[in-house]
Formats: sequence, structure tokens, C-alpha cells
Amino acid sequence: MKKYLKKLYESQTLTKAEARQVLLLISEGKANPAEMASLLTVYLMRPISVEELGGYRDVLLELCLPVDIDQDTIDVCGTGGDSKNTFNISTLSALVAAACGVKVAKHGNYGVSSVSGSSNVLEHLGYKFTNNTDALRKQLDDHNICFMHAPLFHPALKHVAPVRKEMGVKTFFNMLGPLVNPARTSHKMVGVYNLELARVYHYLLQSENQSYCIVHSLDGYDEISGTSDFKVYTQKGEQIVSPASHDLKGITEESLFGGDTVAEAAKIFIDILVNKGTREQAEVLALNSAYAINCYTGKPISECLAEAKEAIISKKVQKLFTNLVNNQ
Repeated sequence: MKKYLKKLYESQTLTKAEARQVLLLISEGKANPAEMASLLTVYLMRPISVEELGGYRDVLLELCLPVDIDQDTIDVCGTGGDSKNTFNISTLSALVAAACGVKVAKHGNYGVSSVSGSSNVLEHLGYKFTNNTDALRKQLDDHNICFMHAPLFHPALKHVAPVRKEMGVKTFFNMLGPLVNPARTSHKMVGVYNLELARVYHYLLQSENQSYCIVHSLDGYDEISGTSDFKVYTQKGEQIVSPASHDLKGITEESLFGGDTVAEAAKIFIDILVNKGTREQAEVLALNSAYAINCYTGKPISECLAEAKEAIISKKVQKLFTNLVNNQ
């Protein structure tokens, strides 16, 4: 491990093969906490390269417990790490997409640099995590969605988990999360916390045979926040989009607040599901959901947006989530 750290300290980047070896050493328990913290700190001080991210990703996919879904699915998730503490937009967007007929295999985890990650809220609301493929397939067949709690599928990361928790900041494992879904989804809707990472994702994913949509709001959110213009990358190219072009106006940082505790985050989550959230919450959720639906179906964004709004207003999303939790 020390020879790879030395190379990184000298401002060099790792090759894909070297990155693979680093993560293999971590997965085998051959790196001590100080070495792991040191590695994580490197990527807080400079961007990760495409080769490095690709190498780390490949190892985690090789070592994970696979989920054989055998049908087209989409993952709807954010990297986290934007320090914005918004409500759980990607998790709710995944549910909206599912309510609109999209097959969603969502990968998630507890919050590390935020108060409440997707797993925190889902667990609080009674969803039981499993790595049983048959159970996950059944949820997907019955409800169009299943949730995969990352620690149940990535035993290779058990050694670094305590270090990440103690550091309490975003690390390159935030970057890896959306890339290492054990179901190997055919489609990806990913929010990232800066443009550099968006470009790395774009370079990595455009060489692979899958549909993807990467979004980043230019004022720093890892989702479409509505508080600024946002950048969208797909296999067809990239563009800057104004929220106003989708009639999204007057969204403030305060209107996206996700709560100070898991319980508060869960209450906001349920309020939105039962259509008692604010206008701003509903509109931001609908727009994020629309881009996920578009990524999966190819329908025009305007049509996807109308579908998403109808699913929220009619409480179709709430009914889906209630049935999912009650019929596990």
C-alpha cells in the first residue's frame, strides 16, 4: 500500500491496474486505518482520474454480491457530498419513476457527509433491507422498485467503513456508489456534486452500452435543485438547462431543507408522499423524476414531467411505497 501512497503523494495518478490493486488490498484488510484515511484525503485535494475511478469501480463490481435481475432497470441516485442537506430527492424520484411504470433497482447507503442518506430514511420508515435476489426480484415485479443497501452487497468495503464514518466528509467512495450497483442496471440517472466529477462520469459511461443521465446544478447541488441552471450529460452530449424552461421558479435553498435528524427527514419524506409538502418540494421532485423517466423511456421531458406530477398529486407514489413496505 505504501508504494501506491508514495506515488500519490508525488502528485502522480494511478493506472487502472494500480487502482485495482489498491482497492484489493483494502478489501483484504491489508491496509491500516491511517493508510486508508491518507488515501481518501488525496482525493479531497485533487480530482480523481477516469483511470482511477474505473479501476476502483471494476474491483467493487467483481467482489460484490451480484443481483441477477434479468430485465432493464434504472438506478436513480446521487453521489452525496454536496453538503446541502436537501430532502431525499433521489429516493423520492426513484419512487415516482416506479409509480410511472419504470423498473427501478436503487442502490443506496446511510448518510456519511449528510444527516440522512436514503438507507436512513427507508429503514426509519420500515423498509427491511435484504440481499436475497428472489425477494428483490419479487419487489421489482410487484412494485416496479427494489432498494439495495450497499453494505449488504459490498463486503469488500467493511474495513474502510469505520474510517469513512470517522472522517465524516465526502470521499471517493461517494463517487463510486452510483457506479457499483450490484444489479448492474442498464440505465443510470446520477446526480454529482461538481462539474469535474460529472465530466469523469461522462467519459467513463459514454464508452459503455447503457443509457445515462448525469446532472449537476451549477450552484453545487448533486441533483436538479431548481436554484440555478443545471448541466445535463447523456450519451448524446451535454447541455445547460434553465429551471425556468420547465416553469420552475422561486426555488430557494431553504425550501429544499431535509431536516436536522433522520426523524425529521422521514417526516418530510412522508409529507411529500401524501401531497402535503410545499409547492417547491413537489416541483423539484417532479423535475428530477422526469429526467429519470426520460432516461429510461426516451419520452420527451415535457411528457415525463406531466406523468411525474400526476403520480405525485394523485398519491399514486404514496400508495406504491405503502404497499412496498407492507408486503415485504
